[in-house]
Amino acid sequence: MSFLVFLSRCMIPLLVFSVTGYGILKKIPVYDSFIRGAMDGIRTTVKLIPTLIGLMTAAGVLGASGFLTLLSEQLGKLLDGEVFPAPLLPLALVRMFSNSAAAGLLLDLYKEYGTDSRISWTASLMMSSCETIFYTMSIYFMTARITKTRYTLPGALLATLGGIGASLVLSKVFYG
Repeated sequence: MSFLVFLSRCMIPLLVFSVTGYGILKKIPVYDSFIRGAMDGIRTTVKLIPTLIGLMTAAGVLGASGFLTLLSEQLGKLLDGEVFPAPLLPLALVRMFSNSAAAGLLLDLYKEYGTDSRISWTASLMMSSCETIFYTMSIYFMTARITKTRYTLPGALLATLGGIGASLVLSKVFYG
C-alpha cells in the first residue's frame, strides 16, 4: 500500500520531467511550446464563457420558476412511484443541464430522505452514471466548431435513460 501512495505522489512530477526531457532530446523549444499551449487554453476559455453563462442562467431559471416541480408532479402521476420515485424526476432532468445544480438537488434529497434510503442510493447512482448532456454538447461542439451534430442528442438521451434505468435496477437489487 505504501508503494502505491509513493507512486501516486510521484506521478505528476514524473510526467512533467519525462515530457520535458523528451522535448529536450528532440530539440523542441519546451517552454515556448508550453506558452503557446497556455495561450490556446486561455483563448478557448474566453470563447466558452458566453455558453457557460447561458447554460447556468437556463438552469437557474428552470429551478427558480417552479417548472421542474410542476413537471415532476405531472410526470410522477404517470409513473408508478415504486418503479421510478417522483422525487428523483427533478434530479434526472436537471442533471442533463448542470452538474452543480444537480448536486444541490442531491443534497436536498439527502436532507429529506436521509443518506441511507433507497431514493438517496438511486440518486447517487444516477449522479455517477449520467452526463450533463447539453453542457457537454455545447462545450465540445463549440470548441471543435461542429455544426452538424446528427445523432448525438438522441444517443446521449438514450445513454442517460440507460444510466437512469441501471441506477434504478442496482438500487433495487442492493438496497431492496
